[in-house]
Amino acid sequence: MQSHQAMMKAITAEVHATAYTTGRGSLSPGVIKAMQKVPRHEFVPENMRDLAYANEPLPIGFGQTISQPYIVAIMAELLALKDTDTVLEIGTGCGYQAAVLACLAAQVYTLEVVEELAAQASARLSRLGYVNVDVRVADGYAGLPAHAPYDAIIATSAPEEVPIALTRQLKLGGRMIIPVGTFRYAQSLLLLEKDTAGDIHECDVLPVAFVPMVAVPS
Repeated sequence: MQSHQAMMKAITAEVHATAYTTGRGSLSPGVIKAMQKVPRHEFVPENMRDLAYANEPLPIGFGQTISQPYIVAIMAELLALKDTDTVLEIGTGCGYQAAVLACLAAQVYTLEVVEELAAQASARLSRLGYVNVDVRVADGYAGLPAHAPYDAIIATSAPEEVPIALTRQLKLGGRMIIPVGTFRYAQSLLLLEKDTAGDIHECDVLPVAFVPMVAVPS
């Protein structure tokens, strides 16, 4: 099995290589510490644990994946989280990104449309001691109005366009990182910032490939 240290080295190299488009040539100490702390092998299927620390996405069942560690790190970096922040995540999956966010923010609310994945992630996060993560079974397109506004919003699945409900639930001065695109290999990772007047400013960060965002059937 590749080591955690090897994963961090691969992430560092990719962050440096993509600095021209992300604007980040290195990770902040907080994100580095979070990526070092979270045991990725706990979030992958047992039969794939030999690949747990490879810098690549892996299938987790139900047509979903655990994101590439570099992507997890750079998305967290671009959110520029403070330890007092409340974060909304769309797409819990196995809970890995939520665990990383939990190391950086005060509270993470995370939504998953697949009930079985949500239950597994909730049990896993609880077992590993991530007490500041609240997993909900819900439609990501609608967000979670009950706890809005959020300092940051992150999506780990791709809608065809940014859901308006999510921009409305973002706090003034807040940031959202979200992959957007119709086709899996023609998506863009977007960074949105809401200014103090409530206007949204959008920046195209990287070409990416995420699973589609799925709505709850009506």
